[in-house]
Amino acid sequence: MTMKITVLGTRGIPDVLGGVETHCQHLYPEIVRQTGAEVCVIARSPYVPYQHSEYQGVRTKAIWAPKKKSLEAIVHSTLAAFSTLTDGSDVVHVHAIGPGLVVPLLRLLGKKVVFTHHGPDYDRQKWGGFAKKILQLGERFASKWASEVIVISDVINTIIKDKYQRFDANLIYNGVLKAQPLDSAVIDKYLANHELSAKGYLVAVGRFVEEKGFHDLIDAYAKSELSLPLVLIGDTDHETVYSSELKAKARNTKGVKLTGFVKGDELKVLFSQAKVFVMPSYHEGLPIALLEAMSFSLPAIVSDIPANTEVGLNEQSYFPVGDVNSLASKLANFPEQVEVDYATYLEKYDWEKIAAQTVEVYKKALS
Repeated sequence: MTMKITVLGTRGIPDVLGGVETHCQHLYPEIVRQTGAEVCVIARSPYVPYQHSEYQGVRTKAIWAPKKKSLEAIVHSTLAAFSTLTDGSDVVHVHAIGPGLVVPLLRLLGKKVVFTHHGPDYDRQKWGGFAKKILQLGERFASKWASEVIVISDVINTIIKDKYQRFDANLIYNGVLKAQPLDSAVIDKYLANHELSAKGYLVAVGRFVEEKGFHDLIDAYAKSELSLPLVLIGDTDHETVYSSELKAKARNTKGVKLTGFVKGDELKVLFSQAKVFVMPSYHEGLPIALLEAMSFSLPAIVSDIPANTEVGLNEQSYFPVGDVNSLASKLANFPEQVEVDYATYLEKYDWEKIAAQTVEVYKKALS
């Protein structure tokens, strides 16, 4: 009998910026490929151009969501939860602690629920006190009520053991695709479009929100007096005072280039052809952008938050989170290393293995 899985908690796939979104875009086509399961990913309407679509064997459908950061996740997750009543799903897979609020509802509706904890989102600077409490409630509900829990790092596993005595979580890391060689004409085209040269710039990738620490990076870059440009790939889903100020700061700092959101080959080119990858984050679950940088063999400078140190890079790759002077020094004195071989690091972040491990969790939930 074919297993039917419904997925909620993501803005959507494909090519929607975000860690959970990237995770889902890689995971579910691989599960379909390995098992022939029927998978439907429920997207949030403001982020995708479709009502119903299909991506590499995965069905996708959009359900309305308000484009307001405080309401978006919970309203959409509630509507998505009720939609599972008639979809014949065997398992509902819920991603992230905000949508985790609907896990008890799904159980009341008779569903087997697998919950993936992608990180303590209440640590993000963008949330006020009330929102943080709601997110902590989502974490509690999901950790206590899910049929099975998946954690993407040891750090998160420790959190739910200590806070909720959930000792049976399944540790399954995030993954990263192996880098595929790019056509030289494609590389030349996109580098020329952005007036860049191969191995001639620094790169950082992510949404323009406080916890990504891009304000620290711009300040440190200015202090470092580097001649190489700094390329910031990304933007914000919801324009905020912070994102407006960040963009103004970038435009007023000599050498900083803003690309906005980019995807597909353009993203691969801008990412892979950089000299150094920088991640000054204050908060990550398990940093997919760092794994992608490693897949491109880029030397990395990253903050010493637990999610980054768990990856286990060499000591000189880390700087104390929030320490602009230390980051400036790292940027100014980075060794002239062109590529790093991360093959042994990346073995445990293999999507084939991750998909197979996730299917085993579904089977446990159903048994």
